[in-house]
Amino acid sequence: MGSASREALAQARTALRAGIDPATGGELLQVADRIAESPALASALGDASASAEAKGQVVARLFGGLTADARSVLTAAVEARWSNVDEFVAGVEELGLRAEGLANPALSDDLLAVADLVDRNHELQLSLGSKLADPAGKVRLVQRLLEGKASASTVAVVSHLVANPRGRRLDASLRSAARIAADQNGSDLATVTVAAPLSAAQQERLARALEQSAGRPVKITTVIDPELIGGVRIQIADDVIDGSVRARLDDLRQQLAV
Repeated sequence: MGSASREALAQARTALRAGIDPATGGELLQVADRIAESPALASALGDASASAEAKGQVVARLFGGLTADARSVLTAAVEARWSNVDEFVAGVEELGLRAEGLANPALSDDLLAVADLVDRNHELQLSLGSKLADPAGKVRLVQRLLEGKASASTVAVVSHLVANPRGRRLDASLRSAARIAADQNGSDLATVTVAAPLSAAQQERLARALEQSAGRPVKITTVIDPELIGGVRIQIADDVIDGSVRARLDDLRQQLAV
């Protein structure tokens, strides 16, 4: 996101609070869908040159049926100045994910579990990630898959991401949503990629080191990638620490090619 959008998102986040109406997150995700599908509406609400009063009137007219909390968050979003319309839509979506995380503190763990399930099942990856498949059909598949196994908020978030990929890989969007939910609840989410599974003692030492570095709790999710050969690759938000053998070999190849 551009600097203006980061500031806008931070401003809108102040409308999120503990005890928020559980329906808020789902409503904001639906609003993000509706805005993304209508360029005219996206422009009317995300245009930095439009007055906050005019945009507030659009919210009141089109989204008056939302809960008070959802309207409050959406109004804070439209009153802020975003770098561009696309980042405004992404911001509304992130606010919805954060609201879902507030209502369901286990959301980040649930989304990681779904991401792992998708990673392990190639056929499922193809079914849910296909650009040609009917979005409604993919949502029905998600609902059947998760029925009785996941919370309503988890099903709502996964359904949203499946129906609205906007050029994103499903596994990546699930992990990104998990990071957002974890951050809203005061913790970081680290994706640790290794060539072979870590022992319990190794995971514990790594978790302690990452928490000391981040200054707050860190949840670790492990991804096995034999192509790394050895070492470890750690990603926390946009920060990447790559100590893998593959990375060192790639660096050596680049040096030799100069």
